[in-house]
Amino acid sequence: MTPISLLLKAMQAGDTRALARAITCVENELEGYEELLTSLTFPKPVPVIGITGPPGAGKSTLISMLIKASLEEGKKVGIVAVDPTSPFTNGSLLGDRLRMAEHFTNEQVFIRSLATRGALGGLSAKSIEVTDVMRSFGFDLLILETVGVGQSEVEIAGLADISILVLVPEAGDEVQTLKAGIMEIADIFVVNKSDRDGADLFVKNLLSLVASKHDLDIPVIKTSATKGEGMNELKEAIFKQWGARTKSKRKLLLTEKVYRLLAEVRMRGVSKPLLEKLLQNEIEKPDFNIYRFVKDFPDPPPSS
Repeated sequence: MTPISLLLKAMQAGDTRALARAITCVENELEGYEELLTSLTFPKPVPVIGITGPPGAGKSTLISMLIKASLEEGKKVGIVAVDPTSPFTNGSLLGDRLRMAEHFTNEQVFIRSLATRGALGGLSAKSIEVTDVMRSFGFDLLILETVGVGQSEVEIAGLADISILVLVPEAGDEVQTLKAGIMEIADIFVVNKSDRDGADLFVKNLLSLVASKHDLDIPVIKTSATKGEGMNELKEAIFKQWGARTKSKRKLLLTEKVYRLLAEVRMRGVSKPLLEKLLQNEIEKPDFNIYRFVKDFPDPPPSS
């Protein structure tokens, strides 16, 4: 058996250390990572829940409480927390691990932080592959938390089965702006920190907005993550929405994932130095046209 086959066998046996090594292999494109990805099998359907929202909405605390509620039902939970990239090490700043510290040593919970590494849209460039590696491990629930960068987080709608938008009562004045961006991607709205003033009015206005903008039934859930309130309602809404939308959203999700993976593979041989070299002479030409340059750009060499 190859080293990758042994690694996959260990994962199938429930070895979380093997899972961690497999993720590292894929994230850093180490030897055998393509064999690992093409050999993945998925023992059961696993809901992949994307949680997004503006910074300070309490996403990580909400996730921590959601984990606790799932553990009480005997579920095994995996978390992919996408953190900002350190400008010094190019690695994750690991802020989410600190906020989920109470679950870090629980054998039923696996938390993996990924660095954005310059990727826009609140996700890591390797989010698709890492999420699929974790899906193959047999978790009962997978949670994907974005970095929290505002309206550019629409990418999560193309990677998660169910997208949850977390807001706070103070966001009432921002809803008109938000609805043009991340408001459109949510399958569930969560008003966190709902013990604050103005929460009920914000929920009422949000329900009115949802009713006017969506044909589907989009639930609005009130929570107070620090107090553990609303977690059961949120958990029920997640599995209800997942069951209702799995079939209708599956084709769109797969198409989006394949498109992103193909784009990554096709552009792998194009580095910035190569691009700079090709542009060096072209941009001096008086009739230089960026669109003509892109149209005539040579295909990248095949990856080894």
